[in-house]
Formats: sequence, structure tokens, C-alpha cells
Amino acid sequence: MTDRHADSAQAVLDNDVHLDEGGAADVHAVRRRGRVGSSIKSVIKHVLMIAAALLMIYPLLWMLVSSFRPTDEIFRESGLVLTGLHTENYTEGWNALQYPFGHYLLNSVILVLGCILGNVISCSLAAYAFARLKFKFKNIFFGIMLLTIMLPMHVIIVPQYIMFSQFGWLNTFLPLILPKLLATDAFFVFLMVQFIRGLPRELDEAARIDGCGHWRIFFNVIMPLMTPAIATTVIFTFIWTWNDFFSSLIYLTKPEMFTVPIALKSFLDSTGGSNWGAMFAMSVVSLIPVFLVFLFGQRFLIRGIATTGIK
Repeated sequence: MTDRHADSAQAVLDNDVHLDEGGAADVHAVRRRGRVGSSIKSVIKHVLMIAAALLMIYPLLWMLVSSFRPTDEIFRESGLVLTGLHTENYTEGWNALQYPFGHYLLNSVILVLGCILGNVISCSLAAYAFARLKFKFKNIFFGIMLLTIMLPMHVIIVPQYIMFSQFGWLNTFLPLILPKLLATDAFFVFLMVQFIRGLPRELDEAARIDGCGHWRIFFNVIMPLMTPAIATTVIFTFIWTWNDFFSSLIYLTKPEMFTVPIALKSFLDSTGGSNWGAMFAMSVVSLIPVFLVFLFGQRFLIRGIATTGIK
């Protein structure tokens, strides 16, 4: 009896071992199939993302390739394969207009720097007032400021033009830079307000105990902590101002005052021949500063948007 019981127990143990081994094998098989399925999904997702990226970047690549083609071949070829390098587009485009293209780049740089300086100073001061100061009708003024974001610039362009014309400011950069010194870009004010509200008020109180007034609190405490929001303002202001065509076209009519967008439009002539090759070449040149600013400032841009409380 003892031997039979021992044999039965051993058989049960062997069955349990086989069941455990079989269950473990099933678990490993399921995990392996899961990893294979996950890998396939990841490959498909990345292929679709790459295809979408190539589709979106195709116009830019086509413009870059077309800048190395003769003008009479540009619209006959839709592909990205070059049969030769026609670098004359760059030399012709640089000197095709009344002034070298570097002159228009310099005009755009002056305009961009003035707008950046104006937005950083005025919008940060206005944001500090809305976020930290207490005054009558603050919420009403803040709501009116937010409403101006939805106001199209075409609504106010005519009265502004009449006013600046009476001031004698046409064909100067003053109509384009001066409004920036008055915190007219409500988007950046709102951006900085949200950022300042996320800073602890204990910092202000500690500075006030040390004898600091609002000006010293702003410049010595708040301003150094606003680097992400200020960097975001700088990047957006640079891109929007550098690419602004409408406002520059309204106020700048003399060739010596043209900015890059207006200079690029000068390559096209509706009544005569348009130098497409030179225009594409100078378009590539004008994109280089934007690309560099975004390349070196994207980490500040991400931090600024992520930490401003826009939810």
C-alpha cells in the first residue's frame, strides 16, 4: 500500500510539473506574441509618421531643389531630382533688385530687434501689473485685453494708417515698432500673466521685507524667473515679424525701406517676366535665420509653453 501511495504521489507531482512547464510555455508564447504585435504596431506608426512628415516638408524641399534649377525648368519638373546645379540663381537673386538682398535682410533685422525689445519690456510690465498689483477694474481691463486677441488687425489698420500718416511716420519703422512698446500683443501679455501667477508670492513678500519696491521685485525677482516665457515671446515675435508682409507693405513703400517679404514679392511681376529661380533662392536664404532661431530656441519654447499654465 505504501509503495502504491508513493507511486501515486509521484505521478501527481510529475503531472503538476508538466502542467507548470506547459503553463509557463503558454505565458512565454503570449508575451512573445504581444511583443511581436507591439513591434509591428510601432513600425507601422513610425512609417505613417515619416510619410506624413515627408508630405508636409515636400513643398519646402521642392523650393530648395527649384532654387538650383533654371527658371524655364522649374515648373516643368515636380520631382526632387536635380540634373545639375544652377547656382546662378543665388548670385542673380542677391543683386537682382535695386539694392543687394543683404540690405533687405538688415532692414528686417532692425525691425525684428525693435519689435522683440518692445514686446519683452512692455508685455512683461503689463503682465506683472495684472498678476501682482491690485487696482480698480483689473478684471475688466484684463477681459478687454483678452478680447483684443480676437480683434482682426484689418479692423484697425485704416485708422492707424491715417494717424501715423499725420505724424509723418510713413516709410519708417516707427509704425511697426512703436505699438510693440505699448503692449499691444495681448497674447504675450496673457502668456506672461499665466507664468507669473505660477510663481510663489512668498518670493515677493521676502523681497518686500528686504525693502524692495515693485520695480526691484520685478527686475530682481520676477524677471530672472521668467526666462522660459520671455524666450517664447522672443521666438514668436521673431517669426511673426520676420514673415510679416501685410503691415510692412502698408507702411513701407520706398525700396530702401523694404523688408525681406516685400523684397521677395519684388521678384514677381504680373505684367512681365518673373524671376522664379532667384526668388526661390532668396527665399531659401531668408528661411535660414528662422530655422536657426527655432533650432536653438525650441527647448526654451517648449519649456515656456509647458510652464505658463495654458491648460
